[in-house]
Amino acid sequence: MSNDLTNLHIDKSKFLVRRGKTKGKIYLSVAAGIIIVLGILYGTGILQPAIRVHVSGISTIFPSQTFTLLNASGYVVAQRKSAISSKITSSLVSLSVEEGSRAKKGDVIACLENKDAIAALKRAKADMNTARYRLKQAEAELTEAKLAYNRTTNLLQMGVVSPSEYDTADAKYKLAIAKVEEGKAAIRSGKAAVSEAKVQLDYTFLRAPFDGVVLTKNADIGDIVTPVGAAANARASVVTIADLDSLMVEVDVSESNIEQVSAGHPCEIQLDAFPGERLRGEVHMIVPTADRTKASILVKVAFADKDSRIMPEMSAKVAFLKRHATDDERKPIKAIPITAVRTMMGKNVVYTVENNRLVEKVISTGRCYDAMIEILSGLEDGWKIVTDGNKKMKNGRRVKISEE
Repeated sequence: MSNDLTNLHIDKSKFLVRRGKTKGKIYLSVAAGIIIVLGILYGTGILQPAIRVHVSGISTIFPSQTFTLLNASGYVVAQRKSAISSKITSSLVSLSVEEGSRAKKGDVIACLENKDAIAALKRAKADMNTARYRLKQAEAELTEAKLAYNRTTNLLQMGVVSPSEYDTADAKYKLAIAKVEEGKAAIRSGKAAVSEAKVQLDYTFLRAPFDGVVLTKNADIGDIVTPVGAAANARASVVTIADLDSLMVEVDVSESNIEQVSAGHPCEIQLDAFPGERLRGEVHMIVPTADRTKASILVKVAFADKDSRIMPEMSAKVAFLKRHATDDERKPIKAIPITAVRTMMGKNVVYTVENNRLVEKVISTGRCYDAMIEILSGLEDGWKIVTDGNKKMKNGRRVKISEE
């Protein structure tokens, strides 16, 4: 019986063959899965080599830029501007304005020391009153002389008085007439003296010559104001005032382009202080002289839109247009290069770059303006938009941004 047990054994070769076949199938499945995954990744562009692309951001443009003839830069300048000074030399005793103050025509801006002018006016008025009293006295004497003359004339005809007495009465009468005329002349002289004194007094009050805004304050209370300003501590002007309704943009246009500009030409004005806005304007005049050093001609452009934010000496750019812009064409829009847009399955798409890979975005577009197209929705500011019209673009593909 023991011999029978020793003859018993298990044949392991069958199991080894089966185990080898199972492992082989597993390896083949894994390899096939890896190949399929790699193929999918390669097909989607993930494992493909990075391609170079050019990118652009979302731009804010004005449609009117597409029909602009030429551009020029310059500054806002007040066409009516005055440095208010005095015709007399005196010290400044009061100043009622400061920078930015608005003044109406005739408003008193500053006052100079005027005690001597007031005294001169009082003296002129007193002299005129004296002249009036003397005229009344002369008129009374004329009345008396006239009566005496008439009586003497009658008595002379009657033979009662001698001719010499008549001559005396006649002389007194003519003298009285002369004194009355002298008194009237003295009155006229007195009125002129009063007027002169009033003018001298009025010189001490500095008034606004027109409606405007104070730009600079050049003197303080206590300063000596003089018409010449030759002294070291003297001021030639107290304030500088400008009429903001007279603001225009003055730009230099090259002589070679001046033929494209004419009076009344439509323009758009963009102030550096407000880059997102464009104001309507038109050419007011072309100054009939050229600057030989710059080979340019000065052109003045008037504002059609008044804005209280506009200030003198602001930097400005002027676009000379082929035609007047409509209200819609004056509004800024968001746009990208038209080469960045592709049409896929009836949809407009663009590719953005995120972490060096392409991301497909479906967008809604509007009107085309030359090489730009309006973006209505689907993109946000700050995104990098691929501008290449490359057919190799695929979602997820690695890219390398080309440096311009």
